[in-house]
Amino acid sequence: MGHHHHDEPILQDPRRRRRASIILWALLAPIGALAMVMVILLWPQGNYDKFALNGAMDTTGGATMEVGTVTRSAVQDCPSSQGLEEVGGKVLECQVTYVMPESGGAEIQLEIPPEMLQSRDARAGDSIRYLDLSAVDTTSGSPYVFVDFVRTLPMALLAIAYGVVVVLVAGWRGTRAMIGLVGGIAFMIIFMVPALLEGGNPVLVGLTGSTAIMFVALYFAHGLNAKTSTALLGTLFGLAVTAAMVLWLTDAAALTGANDESAITLSTVAPQISLPGLLICGVLVGGMGVLNDVTITQSATVWELAESTPKASARELFFRGMRIGRDHIASTVYTIAFAYAGAALPVLAIAALSNQSFGVTLGSGAMAEEVIRILIGSIGLVLAIPVTTAIAVMVVKATGTGGAHGKRALQSVSSDS
Repeated sequence: MGHHHHDEPILQDPRRRRRASIILWALLAPIGALAMVMVILLWPQGNYDKFALNGAMDTTGGATMEVGTVTRSAVQDCPSSQGLEEVGGKVLECQVTYVMPESGGAEIQLEIPPEMLQSRDARAGDSIRYLDLSAVDTTSGSPYVFVDFVRTLPMALLAIAYGVVVVLVAGWRGTRAMIGLVGGIAFMIIFMVPALLEGGNPVLVGLTGSTAIMFVALYFAHGLNAKTSTALLGTLFGLAVTAAMVLWLTDAAALTGANDESAITLSTVAPQISLPGLLICGVLVGGMGVLNDVTITQSATVWELAESTPKASARELFFRGMRIGRDHIASTVYTIAFAYAGAALPVLAIAALSNQSFGVTLGSGAMAEEVIRILIGSIGLVLAIPVTTAIAVMVVKATGTGGAHGKRALQSVSSDS
């Protein structure tokens, strides 16, 4: 190597580039193979009641869920209080919404809870989901119960707008990322959710599913190359740290997972599901996306630094990469914490109206679960950055990246990987 001209970028021989690729694949291939085997072993057999919730909702034996379109609203006698005069009661007035059922038939009267109408009235053209109890023999009150607004159209339009913006700005890579996102969500719905409903081990299901999604999504979106392999190793390390911490804290902090309506419903209709396990799996899936973001960025950062300063030593490259990594850590921690703080504003407002301290509020029920979720995810994220940076520096140095020659080396690494 000493015979190279002093100011010429050092280009290592192809054997070193291949060795870097072999080292990465020697680490990743067994993990990928194990994830594939575990997916096969844990694949759900459909041994659970797919209509358990329908049965729980249909407590009267005749209830059906229907959808209709709002035609008008008026303040008049409440349908639910009709007949009360006959037993000495008083008929109350309320806002009554008239709905035309999608399934056909006559217009119906529906009472929407006042708290739902405080910020927005039901308008003509709105789609409403309601429970129809008309087939049941009821002696008094309205046979129709409001369930929720149907938001399919605005949400679909927003999703399309998001996809268009990503594709226009990020091009083909953005397109691949969107396809990977859809594929990852589909895999969660097809594999992870049914496996959990069958009572599968949530830690195994969470780690297996997250690992499989990361392998496919990262390589599909960013290409089969050493830079992506480096980011994938950092992501898997962060997932392992997250899994270890959440396993410990679920027991140490007495996290039950039974702190919202959905969890309580699940425990009723699907008692085979472990709610603490479901919490663990949720933390792993949530951490996966954030880890992917920081490790890909950090890996790309090291490559760009190596391109701009080909003569930099491994130590210098690592510390320069970490200077950028620290900024990324700070901004990402803010993002995670404030995103939850925004979602938890109603809880914080309730705490402000009570005489309990802020610390007591943070340590109670669902709030404690979310705080611990944020802290565990942030620790995994923070530790993944120096690990990813170190791996990237080692791979970059092994490939001899630098200048115009370095670009050819990177292309070779991409083809080797």
